[in-house]
Amino acid sequence: MRRRDLITLVGGTLAVWPLCAVAQTPAKVYRVGLLSGGAPIADDSPFGAPFRGLARLGYALDRNLAFERRGAEGHVDRLPQLVAELVASKVDVIVTLGYRATLAAKQATTLPVVIMDAGDPVGTGLVESLARPEGHLTGISDVSAEVTPKRLQLLKEFAPSLRRVALLWNADDLAMTLRYRASEAGARAIGVSIQPLGVREPSDFDQAFAAMNRDMPDAILMVSDSLTILNRKLVFEFAAAHRLPAIYEYDFIARAGGLMSYGPDPDERSDRVGYLVDRILKGAKPAELPFEEPTRFKFAINLKTAKAIDLAVPPLLLAQADEVIE
Repeated sequence: MRRRDLITLVGGTLAVWPLCAVAQTPAKVYRVGLLSGGAPIADDSPFGAPFRGLARLGYALDRNLAFERRGAEGHVDRLPQLVAELVASKVDVIVTLGYRATLAAKQATTLPVVIMDAGDPVGTGLVESLARPEGHLTGISDVSAEVTPKRLQLLKEFAPSLRRVALLWNADDLAMTLRYRASEAGARAIGVSIQPLGVREPSDFDQAFAAMNRDMPDAILMVSDSLTILNRKLVFEFAAAHRLPAIYEYDFIARAGGLMSYGPDPDERSDRVGYLVDRILKGAKPAELPFEEPTRFKFAINLKTAKAIDLAVPPLLLAQADEVIE
């Protein structure tokens, strides 16, 4: 072989080799921990926001994204151990659902944490400031001071003679207790009183229903966390048996049989949670990412439920609905 041909062959090989090496280099797989006080967060669950938001940003499971899922199934004492498992699995960031899961992640690790549906992070002491979180937490904050009174107003529009609303919430969850306090202030503004019914475990629902039977309210507002969501069908059944209008915080609860729901738009939450996780995976620190607040809200009415318990939905209220379930 002539020297010139040999040089050309070797040079061409060296020129092609780096391109082949780049093409064969696998994409980095980012590991995201998902932590819930209830059931583990599935991709298709109502709280599957991290996957849907990240998918819109170019992430794909089994290509450049992997989830480590942990759920306490209502046993919140397990949360510290579940955080330890996520740390051991070498996740890059943890997404938490609910106040108790967030508190466990704050106390048990210094990994970046993106929180959702954990209440008011300042009011609960999770962070010092929404604008400057400072620590290793960021996420979506609560706006219950504005949203809870709106739920009461919708109940008032459904039943103009409304005087007393039974409020069910997890009394062991500080974030949910703050929502209860917000409801008291909102109720006074529209001339309604609150019948407080805090629950701490599944057996407490029977006591709450017994209290309502002794002093029947005009409507029910259920504050949603892992405990009340896991037991939502009990609330559906009591409301139906006594023909009580009831309102919930998430649209998936209305689809599951609740009468009405009003709360932050899940698509917006999905986008924003995904955005914050993406920023952290690209090197941003949680302390540099201000907490975000929901800006879009969704009102859903389940007409099938209303008809089943013979409750007429006022036409003006029906016209306000973003989703009507039939």
